[in-house]
Amino acid sequence: MRAVILAAGEGKRLRPLTDSRPKHMIPVAGRPLIQHIIEALRDNGVHKLTIVLGYQRETIERYLFDGKDLGVEIDYVYQPRPQGTADAVMQLQNHLEEPRFLLLHGDIYVTPNAVREVVKVFDDTSFDAVVAVVKVKDQGRYGLVTIEDDSVKCIIEKPEAKSAGGAANAGLYIFERSIFNAVKKTSMSPRGELELTDSITHLVRQGLKAKAVLIDKEGWIDVGRPWDLLEANEKALAILQPKVDGEVENTATLIGPVTVGSGAKILSGSRVEGPTYIGERSIIGPNCHIRPYTSIGQDVRVGNGCEVKSCIIMSHTKIPHQSYFGDSIIGERCNFGAGTITGNLRLDRKTIRMRIKGETIDSGRTKLGAIIGDDISTGVNVNFMPGVKVGSATFIGPGVTVHKDIPPKAEILMRQTIVRKRRRNQVKKVKEIG
Repeated sequence: MRAVILAAGEGKRLRPLTDSRPKHMIPVAGRPLIQHIIEALRDNGVHKLTIVLGYQRETIERYLFDGKDLGVEIDYVYQPRPQGTADAVMQLQNHLEEPRFLLLHGDIYVTPNAVREVVKVFDDTSFDAVVAVVKVKDQGRYGLVTIEDDSVKCIIEKPEAKSAGGAANAGLYIFERSIFNAVKKTSMSPRGELELTDSITHLVRQGLKAKAVLIDKEGWIDVGRPWDLLEANEKALAILQPKVDGEVENTATLIGPVTVGSGAKILSGSRVEGPTYIGERSIIGPNCHIRPYTSIGQDVRVGNGCEVKSCIIMSHTKIPHQSYFGDSIIGERCNFGAGTITGNLRLDRKTIRMRIKGETIDSGRTKLGAIIGDDISTGVNVNFMPGVKVGSATFIGPGVTVHKDIPPKAEILMRQTIVRKRRRNQVKKVKEIG
């Protein structure tokens, strides 16, 4: 059995996190998103993988190489000019020999249990294709699948109107080679892409049968916007098997499932609540409070008296003393000044909105902090308001309150007005008594 993972896209909606990496390489619970997919396939007996690459392909190839370290065999296909998912599938026609194969979008988080629901029908030849579906509230974000008697009738990509009778396309499929003929007959969509969902609809209209397989939404999430990463992180940490390989000092406390990587240190007075992941050689403390659903990468330093809650902190980042980071995603190699605060709650308690590709989107979350790219440096006492994004390689001076998005490679300084006045001599002579 062979599986194909589509990982050629850039992930513009996830900027600034994708300024310097493909979206598939963003870490969730200590491992890149694509690694979670690979491990879910491997745990279901799928060991032969083909990955379709495009944007910053070297980053994925360098990390995964031939797959042996993960217990699989990986080869690669390249999509020269990404023009949509159907175009990505077309690159496979002369590469795959198998008459039937699995295919997954590379920008989903999926558990082994969810993958199992699809794998277990792989050998059933009573249908020509399989489309995994999930029940979701916001169907406008996904491909809307119309189903009759467990068979797919059509898929509408990101419909404007919701439909109570449909389900969302989960991005897991089983295809036979007939999909390549369907792709050849697929026209450009209004979004300017060749959509795989249109190819599937064409298959069905030609009389071929596509079976709908329902998977549990608790084991799946489509990672299309920054706050989706926080939800994926929570799901991944909830099933992570804890292991403590690092050093935990006597007066430090671990509560619940906590993973501490080799060479990491939890210093005295610190309290770490699980589920939480702390990467190799990271140092936490002293006197820190790491709250649940936090993932900390390798070689991270969280200094004295800091609190971190429900965050993804990437490798080689330094968070100094007396800082608070909540519901935020922080890139690699950032260096924050003491007293840095990420606000994650509006005063009016309303849901937090974020600018995505020029459009203001409601995250649906009342708790959402900052999304900060790589190589950010800040001075002391910098505040980030809820929902702001900061582009990579930006410098922010001391005392600044960041209340709107900042582009990459910016320099933000606060201007002060200094007023100098000559003080009058207010000393009065005191008459001596005696």
